[in-house]
Parts: sequence; C-alpha cells; structure tokens
Amino acid sequence: MSKSIAFLSILSSIPFLFFLSCSPPQNTSISLAGDWSVMLDPEDMGEQEKWYENAIEAKTISLPGTLAEADMGNDPGLEPALTDTIMFHLARNKYYTGKAWYQKVIDLPADWAESTSLLSFERILWQSKVWINGQEIGSESSVSTPHRYELGGVLRAGENTITVLVDNSFIHPGISFIHERYPTDESIGFSHAYSNHTQGKWNGIIGEMKLRKISSDEVSNLQLAYDETKNLLDVEATFFGDLDADESFTYTITSKNTTIASGDINGDGLGNSISLEIPLGEDVLKWDELNPNVYTFSFGKKGQPQKTTSLGLRDITADGEVLTLNGQRVFFRGNLDCAVYPIKGRVDMTKDGWENTFRIIKSYGFNHIRFHSWCPPKAAFEVADEMGLYLQAELPHWSLTVGEDEAALAFLEREADLILKEYGNHPSFVLMSLGNELEGDFSWLNNQVARLKAADPRRLYTTSTFSFQRGVGTQPQEEDEFLVTQWTDRGWVRGQGYFNDFPPRFDADYQDRLGHIETPIIAHEIGQYAVFPSLDEIDSYTGVAQPLNLQAVKNDLEEKGMLDLAPRFSKASGQLAGLLYKADIERNLKTPAYDGFQVLQLQDYPGHGTALIGLLDVFLESKGIMDSTEFRKFNAPVVPLIRHEKASYRSGEIFTAAIQVANFAEPIADYTIDWSISDGAETLSRGQLEGPVISRGNTDTLGMISESLEIYEAKKLNISVSIADTDYENDWSIWVFPEVEMPETDVVYTRSADEAISQLQAGKKVLFNPVADESIGESNRFGTIFWGQLLFKQVSNMGLLCEPEHAAFNDFPTDYHSDWQWWDLCTNSRIVTLDGLGVDPIVRVIDDFLTNRHLGLIFEAQVGEGQLLFSAIDLEENLDERIEARQLRYSLVNYMNSPAFDPEQNLEFNQILAAISSK
Repeated sequence: MSKSIAFLSILSSIPFLFFLSCSPPQNTSISLAGDWSVMLDPEDMGEQEKWYENAIEAKTISLPGTLAEADMGNDPGLEPALTDTIMFHLARNKYYTGKAWYQKVIDLPADWAESTSLLSFERILWQSKVWINGQEIGSESSVSTPHRYELGGVLRAGENTITVLVDNSFIHPGISFIHERYPTDESIGFSHAYSNHTQGKWNGIIGEMKLRKISSDEVSNLQLAYDETKNLLDVEATFFGDLDADESFTYTITSKNTTIASGDINGDGLGNSISLEIPLGEDVLKWDELNPNVYTFSFGKKGQPQKTTSLGLRDITADGEVLTLNGQRVFFRGNLDCAVYPIKGRVDMTKDGWENTFRIIKSYGFNHIRFHSWCPPKAAFEVADEMGLYLQAELPHWSLTVGEDEAALAFLEREADLILKEYGNHPSFVLMSLGNELEGDFSWLNNQVARLKAADPRRLYTTSTFSFQRGVGTQPQEEDEFLVTQWTDRGWVRGQGYFNDFPPRFDADYQDRLGHIETPIIAHEIGQYAVFPSLDEIDSYTGVAQPLNLQAVKNDLEEKGMLDLAPRFSKASGQLAGLLYKADIERNLKTPAYDGFQVLQLQDYPGHGTALIGLLDVFLESKGIMDSTEFRKFNAPVVPLIRHEKASYRSGEIFTAAIQVANFAEPIADYTIDWSISDGAETLSRGQLEGPVISRGNTDTLGMISESLEIYEAKKLNISVSIADTDYENDWSIWVFPEVEMPETDVVYTRSADEAISQLQAGKKVLFNPVADESIGESNRFGTIFWGQLLFKQVSNMGLLCEPEHAAFNDFPTDYHSDWQWWDLCTNSRIVTLDGLGVDPIVRVIDDFLTNRHLGLIFEAQVGEGQLLFSAIDLEENLDERIEARQLRYSLVNYMNSPAFDPEQNLEFNQILAAISSK
C-alpha cells in the first residue's frame, strides 16, 4: 500500500492543545528561556504544602537545561574501578529522580490580560504540571513530544508567576524491564528515552520554551497528504475556533525563501477543521536521499497569521518483498542513534547540533538512522529533511512483558499518536516501530500497527524492531510492513552467525535464508564488534558525564605496565572491527532479498556494559582506524562488489571473481569498470568491462575476473574495482602462498613437553608446539568480542597485535593486526596467559579491557642453554590443506635458522609450562 503524506484522521480525538510545532506570529510570542527558581522535592511534599502559591525560595537554574547541567542533585560518590557498577555505563556528576519545582515571574503588557494563550515546553521527561498565579492549569505526560497548555483568561497585565512541577520518576515501568545483571539502581529504564545508560534520567525543561497569544482564527494543527496519482496536496487544518461556511484561505509553498506556488482557495469547514485539495505544478519536485527537495508550506485564513510546516513529496511503499521510494527501489544503509550525550547528558534540541551529527554520519555513506527505542526532537527531523536522511522513530518501549501493564499501554498508544501528529509531516520520517526487541502480547502490537496504518499511511510500520520471542522474530507479523531481524526460520542473516563459525567466503549471501519471506527485510543491529578503548577520549569529557569506566581501564593498564600499549590495542582491534563491518555490510549488499541494514554502530555506545563498538568514539570523533572515504567504498549509494571464494590461494591457482554493483542511485549508462590486481609495489594484471547500463538494484553479474596467481613468494595482493568517471571504487585483500618444503635445519620441532625440555637442556633450538587442546590456555577464535564481556561472556580476544617487520614474518605476510589470513590460525589455536613471564610476544592477543592480561600465541625465550620459540597455533595438522599454517611454520623455522633469533628473556621451562596450562 502506498505511503504518501496523508491525514491523521484518528488523531483528531487528541485534545486540541497538542499542536504541530509551527512558527507563531511575531510580537505575540514570549520566550521563557532564562533564569528560573528551582527547588527539589524528593519527599513529594510540594503539592501538599502548596508550594505553587508562594515564591520558591531556592536556587537559580538556567532553562532550557537540566539539574545535572546546573550541578544539582545527588553526588553518586563513585570512583574508577573495574566493577559492574562503574563499567556498565558512564557515571554522572549528579543524579536526581523525583519531583522538582521550577518557577518564573514574567511581566506582560496590558493586551495579554485575559487573552487565550498557549504555554509550551518542547521536551520534558515524563510528567509536568502547571500553575499560573497559583491556579492549577493541568498536567501532561510525554517523553517524545512537547508539553502544551492552553491558558484561557488566567493571565493578567503585569507580573504573572508560572510554576512548573516536573516529575522524572519511572512513571510507567511497563515500557521497560528489569535485567538481573544490572546493579539494582540501574536495572530499570532500558528505553533510550529514559535510561542512565544513554542520555540519562534527567530532570529539567529543554528545547523551546515559550508563551504565545492565540486567536480562534489561527490554525492549531496542519497535516498534509501528497496524492501522487493526481499530483495534488490534501490539506487538513484544525483551527482554535469553529469555522464559518465558505471561508477563504491562502497557502504558500516556498523553497529557501523563494515562492514556488501560492494561491487562495475557498472551502466549508466542519466544526473547527477543514479538508482541502491543492493542485501542485511541475515546479514542486519529489524528495529522496539524493534529491532532498524540502519545502515550507504555509496555510491559514486569508488575512490571518499563517502556520507553517515541512513539505516533501515522497511515497514510501512496501511493494511485495522490496521497498520503493517514489516508485524506485530503495536500500537503507542505517546507523543507530542510542541517545548518547556525554556532555549535556540529555538530547540535543538544536539544529546546529543535529547538522553536525548528521553531517558526520552521512559522510560515512549512511542514508538512514534508526532511533533505538526513542523519538528525536523536531530539529532532527528538520535537518534530516534537508540532508535527505531516512529516519526510523520508535516508541519509548523496550519490554519483555508487553500487555501486562495497562497504564503503560494507554501511555504508549497516546504517545504514538502524539509522535505522528507532531512530526508526521516530515518527509524524512519514513519508518516507525513500536519498540525494541519486544516480547509479550503481539496481538496488542498488531492491533496498534493496524490502527496507525489506517490513521497515518505516510510511512511504514512494524510491531517490533526484532524480537527474541520464540516464533516471532524469525517471520513478519500479520500487520508488519517491514521486518527487522537478525535471523529467520532458516538461520542467521548477519555476520555474527558466520565470521567465527565458517571459513571466510566472499561469494556467499543470505538469499537462501531470506528469499521465501514476502516482506521487505532490514538487518537488525549488524556489527557490534568491540574495539579496545581509546583512552585519549577521557580528556573530552567536560560535561555532566564522567568516564570512570575508561579511567578504571587506564588505571589498571598503568598498574600492569601496559599503558603504552593501549593506543596500539585500540588501533589493532579497530582494524579487525572495520574488517568485519566491511564484510558484514557487503554480504548484505549482495543479497537481493535485503532492503537494508542497521549498524550498531559507527560510534561507541558507553552504556549496557561499556560497549565500545564504534570506529568513532562517543563524540563522533575519529579513532584513527578508518576514515569516511575508506568506509564509503562499501557503504554508499553505489558500491562495486566482487564475489570470490576465499581469502587465501595457492601459487598458480586461478583467482575467479564475479563483478557486481549494488546500485541504488540512478542507472549508470555506457559504463566502464576497471579492475586490477597488485602487490602494493606493482600492478600484476588489469582489465576492463564495458556495457550499456548498470541498472538499479544488486542482482546482475556484470563480468568476471579470472587470473592465474603465478606468485612464487608469499604475498598479500589487492583486488581493486572502480567505475570510470565516478568516485565509486572498492578493494579487497587476498593472500597467495607458494608450495614450500621445510628447510634443512637444526631446529627441533616438537609437540612434547618432555622432548622440548631435553632438547633445550642439550642447547638446541626448539619450536615447541603443543597440541592445541583444552590442556593449553583457553579457547580462541578469529573475530573480536561481540558487544562486551559484561553482558556476553565469550572468548577474550579483541584481535591480534604483532610487528610486521619482525624477522619471524619474513616469509609470512601480515599487518600489525588481524586479517583474513589469520582466520585458520586463530581458529586452530589456544590463547595463553603470559603474565609474570616478562616476555613480549611475537603474536599478542589483545585481552578484553576488563581484565587486561598479557596474552599471546607465539613467544620466544632463552631456556638454559637452549632457545625456545613457543607456538599455541597448531602448525602440524593437515598442512596440505591449511596453507596459512604451513607458511607460518616455514617462516618461523627460517627465522629460528637466522642470526635474528636471539631471545632476550631467560626463563625456566617449568615457568612456561605453568603459564601456558589451562587454568
């Protein structure tokens, strides 16, 4: 069903004081920003003692702002430590949950006396209650939309006292759930609209704060619907007062202060609302990612102040199993926004702030942002409209017991209506979910989606952004218009289920696990590949958040003499994470049944166990891992791709790759594709493909690369593919290993500890390679930690760190970090703990930052009269097939044969055996 901009007929039942935020007439609006008096009410005595009747004798706070920004509240008294309490999330300078009273005296001119006015506060957490001059006006509850109050005749000329009670207590526990792993005070409030793991459970008033006079002739709410077939705009306007018959209205469509269309139109109202049709000319262009044609639409009674809203002509459709925008297939390259604001500890309400955030996100090639269990403010939608970003807003909802709390359900239903009414005109608002990973009563969720689809078909809806509930997350629900998932009934459909369990293949996709589902599918939270902390980030915390978690890691590293390694740990683990992100995204792009992905995420997430899973830090600053130009090679409207079988090849083997292009921009006519294979020093082969057109989509094979890899020394090769006369290019690494025979040597290779010690006592060079079973160290794998160890206990490997120039690698090509040629070696190895040995391993395993142990796979030592090189990587089994292991053993033996092999550390063999044994 088409999802053009349409009416919200069901929303007409909402009290009229919740209006679309529109530009008010000049000289009838008063900003309430500035100094307010504030008094905390932790014992909830204020209403009983009628604090609203008198001046609050308290501190002064600057609003918009929060108590934490004003350094008010309770001091947590925390210190850096590697404990659950500290490591679960950033600390804050002050905490306060409960009621707080805010009061301001304003002076009004005589013409405001007894006028009808509208008092609005753009964002408050949970509940507010207002008194004017001691008279109670009402209360409001929303975490996503403005709190608005109609003031009918209560204002007077001269001084007026506005008193606002704000309660940021956990009003509706049914929107969230309790997690047994979390410290008690943080076990609730998982929705990112209300959680100390993200923006914080702040108390205050933020965003626009104003009082303005209104008249019955003004538009209170304005909703637009684009009818693509008739090329006209349906307008539904609601007024503060009732309309007369045969009213005259005026409208204007502008772009950057240029009038595109305008005119007068007559119509008869029904009560206080009217529906009209306005024809559109060819000058009003459609809106999409590459053509963000956004307009300002103004409407009102002729001769009266006009109300304005965003206008973008776009039609989002679930066309069978694919998503289309304006009739063309669209692919969402999404990043998550988890409402992390370490400086102010609350959401940014300014266009400048969102412009900076979205500019960075878009520079990395993303066209889509999912707001995880929260809804952003007006400024975010406005900037997304202008930049051409597709937004997914969500209810503040992350519950495992949906349906059990009736009050929470009523709140969520009303919150959904408010969100659609407040932000529904924005063309960027293309997707909506009822929450994150919900479990419980899906009949209620389906009923709500059905209700919202009927009320506002301007976007697509889903019941839940994935679900772990048995029988739910693998298939779309009856009312789902799109499915966000990480697996189907046929298995995993994101890299987490592949990269550690199967040898690397680059010719595969997820089509066999998705193709049977006839609903558009978006990959759920792909990535989550942990990166070692960038400790330089600590100095950037100049606001309400305190990085006690990062400071604890720094202190532990310093105590263990490893602080100097931290920058290298961060870079090396980051390179592995970037490698996995690239493979994850490309596998998604190769899958015709996929309509997009949502990455978790480009930037770090410092909550829920300190999940440092970003290539950028929490401030969206670079960690020096991968810049936006490199990331856009595989994350852009057009991405060259190849399908090849594996990462490592034998010399003389034929390298075969199918060239594809994931093209979600305009068709590319008369194309030329250039490809090349190089070894870093010279180009070994190159070629071209030409054709009439690269169509929109990702299904066509455009040509093949087929080249014999006649390489007689182990090398890393680069495969590059680019589209001529465009900026679109991509590249991949493969490794080629020659057939080698172990050199003549006096090096003793053994798997036996007894033989190793006897040969060492005899003064021999010994390559000790015990069987990689459970008697040695701990298990290993290729990929870095998923998310973080506090929530997911797993192999403690954040990647490898080694010295590429070390003589041990003279015959084994490697960078300083893990890459695909290490997959088999890591998979067939055990991690050994080297604490206390004093050795600097040749191949180091980067430990999780909660434990910071000296870990390794290969190290060397002087043992008595002998010289030892130890390898926890299996260098014995099936070397005819395990060509990487064969080559590494060859390189290590050559190193031991050379004068460069001269271990510095003297150790007893019993020390080594004790260290490498499983604990």
